[in-house]
Amino acid sequence: MVEDILADADKRMKHAVEAMVHDFSTYRTGRANPIVLERVHVDYYGTDTPVNQMANISVPEPRQLLITPYDKSMVAAIEKAIMKSDLGINPSNDGVAIRLNFPQMTEDRRKELVKQVNARTENACVAIRNVRRDANEHLKKAMKDKEIGEDDERSFEAKIQKMTDKYIAECHDLQKKKDAELMEV
Repeated sequence: MVEDILADADKRMKHAVEAMVHDFSTYRTGRANPIVLERVHVDYYGTDTPVNQMANISVPEPRQLLITPYDKSMVAAIEKAIMKSDLGINPSNDGVAIRLNFPQMTEDRRKELVKQVNARTENACVAIRNVRRDANEHLKKAMKDKEIGEDDERSFEAKIQKMTDKYIAECHDLQKKKDAELMEV
């Protein structure tokens, strides 16, 4: 019972870190990466669809993405969605495909992205603390139901706190690495 609580807490905390890492990959650095388009959605016949599900995305040059829609009539809609997004890039439409040229990032844009990374890290830390709170509530309930003793509860709370500290430290380490990557010229 209590081991299940610990295993579940560990799994959920690990998931919070993995989600944060996945989000970090969508922040653009100085190079073109198709992952930056994951957050761009297009209205595709009434359905909100990610660009990477409705087009072929290639990297012809280190600082350029080429988006070739499967349905040629969606070129304008994809272009519009990219302009509305927070990518900060103006697409170039030739009627068949869309090119995204990634300029060298300005110092202000880098600082803005670092702020976004810091906010995303804090969200992950909050999620981890929420998992800790839930696990501690389950422990209190188990003690109240006489499934574990008071000493056991304190011991398991200490383990949960240690787990929480480990995952929060991991989040901050990953944040520092991403900050350094973004500030690299």
